[in-house]
Amino acid sequence: MAIGVVCIHPDTCPIHRPLGGARLGRASRGWHGAPRRGAAALPVAPGWVRRAGGLLCNGSLRRYKHPSEEELCALAGKQKPKGKRERRVNGVSDDKPLSVPRDIDLRLETSPITAVDALVLRYFLEYQWFVDFAVYSTLVYLFTEGYYCFVDPQKEVNIGILWCLLTIFFSVKVFFMVMRHYFRSEEGGERSVCLTFAFFFLLVAMVVLVVREDYLEFGLDSGLNNVSDNLEVFLKHQGWEWTIPVTKLTFKLGLVALCSFLGACLTFPGLRLAQTHLDALKMAADRPLTQILLHASFLAPLIVIILWVKPISRDFLLHAPMGKQTVQLMSDTAYNSVRLWTIVCLCLLRLAMARYHLQAYLGLAERWVEQMKREAGRISVLEIQRKITRIYCYVTVVSLQYLGPIILTLHCTLLLKTLGNYSWGLYPEPLPVSPAVDAAPVLSLAPPEEEEEEAGENVQATVEQITGALGALGSVLTPLFYRGLFAFLTWWVAACQVITSLFGLYFHQYLAAS
Repeated sequence: MAIGVVCIHPDTCPIHRPLGGARLGRASRGWHGAPRRGAAALPVAPGWVRRAGGLLCNGSLRRYKHPSEEELCALAGKQKPKGKRERRVNGVSDDKPLSVPRDIDLRLETSPITAVDALVLRYFLEYQWFVDFAVYSTLVYLFTEGYYCFVDPQKEVNIGILWCLLTIFFSVKVFFMVMRHYFRSEEGGERSVCLTFAFFFLLVAMVVLVVREDYLEFGLDSGLNNVSDNLEVFLKHQGWEWTIPVTKLTFKLGLVALCSFLGACLTFPGLRLAQTHLDALKMAADRPLTQILLHASFLAPLIVIILWVKPISRDFLLHAPMGKQTVQLMSDTAYNSVRLWTIVCLCLLRLAMARYHLQAYLGLAERWVEQMKREAGRISVLEIQRKITRIYCYVTVVSLQYLGPIILTLHCTLLLKTLGNYSWGLYPEPLPVSPAVDAAPVLSLAPPEEEEEEAGENVQATVEQITGALGALGSVLTPLFYRGLFAFLTWWVAACQVITSLFGLYFHQYLAAS
């Protein structure tokens, strides 16, 4: 199981292999040791860095600083040779690195992560941009939701939908960016894990899509049937006798491929979550309430999965058994609203537990030092500095792996509510009536001859044609279809997290220990 160690531990992660050797040693001395020449040029980080790095740079997270060569030599009971002549007198050659015993009494110093420290982290710019965009997207969505509570939204475009779609796209892009580096690994262990889970999730997705709606109530089949009927009517209005080969099977095959890709992207975030969860529980051993919240946060994706299992969720609440009778605890509309609110609250809970997970990850440096003390032999000073520095350099990637699934799940839920015509329960839920496709405008394939003579009228006619086409296509993709699609995507993201995190727990508790 050496592959698992290669995949999970940041020391062998391909993301930081380019920062190896003496280059990392020199850079790390500038970061955490004596200030480098020109370091005073950055006494205060720019404002955008402080805003974007709020989750990392507000002082609540503490990093472990690697010791200097002088400190390690002092702990080893010897003085560091300074010049070449002194090194030759003491029998130390230039080719042989400076080393110390492994069992030295090394205690790492800590300091809060500041914005200046975060500037040197790899992927910090991508991290701050992604977090900023997700926050702004959520604010735009909240504003549009509040606006539509007072204004009739029938004739206006909901710009919050566009922002949520872009956030989902950038979430997947961030996952792919990190996974791409695993595929560039020289050993190939990370690549093998990604491909293995991709094929595994491919099989799981095919099994899930054939499950009856009586058990998993996505509503995907009814949505696809509705789209097929509307598409046929739309093509007849345009005078097209031929049919486009877009069948239910073709759509499901494309959906299975998307599920496999998402599963591969969510593999390492799930494995990392399992490791930080176990470490966070150890750190909070004397705080029972924090441990309860950590367990609830870890089980949040499992709760999301249960919300779409009809026999134990909707059927139980709508027809709760009370002796020989059944009692309806809530209506269908109320259950839909409760399900949306539950997912949002679970996302907020996981977001609140982010600092515990990130601090637990940073604690890997201290645990590595404790493990080193129990080993015999000697270790080079540069290797100690490199190990501790790499853990800190990886914190932005760990942050992306933790926040990415939360942001993806949240915005899929927001799109499910808006495009699926659901309600938050604060105002009545609109009826999911499909728009009438019979009234779709007929698009002429060629403009009239009169319009060719006047450029202004030609442009106006083109705009009207495009508007009519968008309106007709909007009548094809109905809220019933969006309900099935985004319900399935929300459920699938949660399912991938459950599978990968449970495998991570098994690996770290049993396989890694052996």
